[in-house]
Amino acid sequence: MLRNLSPDERKSEETTIISAGVKIEGKVRSNGNIRVEGEIQGDITSQGSLIIGGNGEVNGQLNADVISIGGNVTGTIKAKNRLTIEEKGNLKGDIFTKTLVIKEGAQFDGKCKMGESFNTDTSEAVKQIKPVTK
Repeated sequence: MLRNLSPDERKSEETTIISAGVKIEGKVRSNGNIRVEGEIQGDITSQGSLIIGGNGEVNGQLNADVISIGGNVTGTIKAKNRLTIEEKGNLKGDIFTKTLVIKEGAQFDGKCKMGESFNTDTSEAVKQIKPVTK
């Protein structure tokens, strides 16, 4: 029997763009993809992919299926399938992912937990990790 999906259950192929010069304070959530070229002070959750572009700056927890960091991020990362830190990407925080790619020139300061049995519900594990300070 088919049922109607709630808006929170629908995955969208649309991409939300946070442009350079835009600053958001608070939580950002999307059923589709998100690209950040501006600044976000808060958590981001995406049902699809999450791209932090070269101009992007985020201070908060990132949750998505696939995450790519090309800018600056401070916070915990939960990538269900893959996290890529690009050549100019800078991450200060802890990682939970199935697959990790760190390109030459990227910077990462934190802890990483990865593998096939990765579970996106890391709330207990996150509570045990001390936040990264500057």
